Amino acid sequence: MRTVRSIAEMRASLRRARSEGLSVALVPTMGAFHAGHHSLMRAARANHDEVVVSLFVNPAQFDDPRDLDAYPRTVDHDAADAAELGVDVLFAPPVEEIYPPGFATTISVGGLAAVLEGATRGPRHFAGVCTVVAKLLNIVQPDVAYFGQKDAQQVAVVERMIRDLNIPARLEALPTVRESDGLAMSSRNRRLDAGERERALGLSRALTVAEQLVGAGETDVERLRAAAQTQLANVDAVDYVALVDPTSFTPVSGALGGPTLLAIAASVGPVRLIDNVVLQPVPDPVATG
Repeated sequence: MRTVRSIAEMRASLRRARSEGLSVALVPTMGAFHAGHHSLMRAARANHDEVVVSLFVNPAQFDDPRDLDAYPRTVDHDAADAAELGVDVLFAPPVEEIYPPGFATTISVGGLAAVLEGATRGPRHFAGVCTVVAKLLNIVQPDVAYFGQKDAQQVAVVERMIRDLNIPARLEALPTVRESDGLAMSSRNRRLDAGERERALGLSRALTVAEQLVGAGETDVERLRAAAQTQLANVDAVDYVALVDPTSFTPVSGALGGPTLLAIAASVGPVRLIDNVVLQPVPDPVATG
């Protein structure tokens, strides 16, 4: 595996792949790898000739400098993981390589990026995500970029940016990877102590309860939201429990009419966590008969 730190070197490292018409995959990350990241790398390795993993803690998407400072950084461990999983290139640029002096351009996606995470974290969050992802897609020029479905709104926003800007790359979203007890894998989990981690399970329990109710025939949005909310009694703060269209992220009201994303954001101790599930209402046998 080659570790590359400059844009010029990153582009040069892919010249052979480009000249031979090989397929290229990109896995954009902020490091602190866990099994969720590993699943993206394995998929990229299985489906493409050349695999690039970017490792860059993007300051532009953090609304709170304390959160940026506290974000785990495990570069040596990450490099070892990437090499073991067969990654060809680890792109780990310094901040000034991505944002040189005088950098003044941002990319924002209207509407979709303004709700839920955008409303809670502020307009800079998704503008920061889109700007750095657009830069990475431009630098690497992959055929496919792999993302995790745990960040469902991020996936939707980046997909919209790719479509709107005619970027010649496809986004592949893979299912959320969970711990054995249901907690969604996240680099932030390592900041939870034992008691906080137990309380954090309220998020996955909320999703499970809602899924079970929908499986039993419940379609009322407010009853589903209330049932999910009851599982969050032990978290320290709830930012939102929302049922939205999984593509447009517009709120769903009344009864579920099709696949609906249940998205949750809550804080436990010093850590803010997100999780989600797509609820699939049971078909009405009368309507389908």
